[in-house]
Amino acid sequence: MKQVYMQHDGQAVVVANIFCIGRNYAAHAAELGNQIEEKPLVFLKPTSAINSDGESIVLPTFSADVHYETELVLLIGKGGKHIAPDDALAHIAGYGIGLDLTARDIQSQAKAKGLPWTLAKGFDGAACVSHFLPAAELPDPGHCQFRMRQNGEIKQQGDTRLMLFNISYLIAYLSTVFSLSPGDLIFTGTPEGVGRLQSGDVVELDLANRLHAKFDVA
Repeated sequence: MKQVYMQHDGQAVVVANIFCIGRNYAAHAAELGNQIEEKPLVFLKPTSAINSDGESIVLPTFSADVHYETELVLLIGKGGKHIAPDDALAHIAGYGIGLDLTARDIQSQAKAKGLPWTLAKGFDGAACVSHFLPAAELPDPGHCQFRMRQNGEIKQQGDTRLMLFNISYLIAYLSTVFSLSPGDLIFTGTPEGVGRLQSGDVVELDLANRLHAKFDVA
């Protein structure tokens, strides 16, 4: 099996699982007409979906409406099961900024039929991720901002204080269902402002003015 690596603190880290959280910002749920869930909405992406900073985004031929969703991404450094919320941040090795790409037309069809979102969320290149800042370089992840520019225009601005389920809770919750492992990535949800990508677009991401990433759309 091919291993997928991410850069963290100058080292290559093997990616394990990719967990994603849906509807974690109320304004984004509202813009898509979705209800707020009582517990985190969790879905997975395969490691083949990873697209690293600087690589081109290749839009899938089976969709005519691929959307960007900008998110804070966590890199798990220490695994565990039934992690206490108070201990959760100690399990994070680094913080990144990424795009959860979504084939919105395919997702809408799946939702209408009550089917899984895997095709809409897990295609090749659908998990765009920067390299990772060491956790100590983002001392207050629960109080930080991030943004996304499409062709120079700000399209999304996020503030982690607006998360419906905060970072510590997400890690604790996931660890009640899954055994977390070093190298796991957690996409923590997107704020409002999602929109369509088109060939020729340039996407620039920024996390707390400390971390930047860029993706060109082929």
